[in-house]
Amino acid sequence: MKHRLARVNELIRRELGELIARECQFESKLVTIQQVDTTPDLKHAHVYISIIGDTEAAHRDMALLHDARVQLQHDLARRVILKFTPQLHFKLDESIERGTRILNILDQLDPPPVRENDVLD
Repeated sequence: MKHRLARVNELIRRELGELIARECQFESKLVTIQQVDTTPDLKHAHVYISIIGDTEAAHRDMALLHDARVQLQHDLARRVILKFTPQLHFKLDESIERGTRILNILDQLDPPPVRENDVLD
């Protein structure tokens, strides 16, 4: 059952990604589906969206997705045949942005100089 759910998640991610790219016009530079988690009863799908752009545009793009949810579910039902077409729940995934921020902070840190006595042979 677990493998089936993983295949369903990947199928929904791929098909929904194509639908969103074709149907929605976003303000942000890049909007991608990072992950889909479908409940075992296939009635709900949590869609994690990564948005690269400023915060205001990201919020407007998420609102656009929420407004298009019913149509996207309808189109998804035509492309993916399942017992139930899951209700889509869009969630903003900030993990990439958070990771980029951490990498920038680490780059800004000035590491202490390495002394000869500190090096282990």
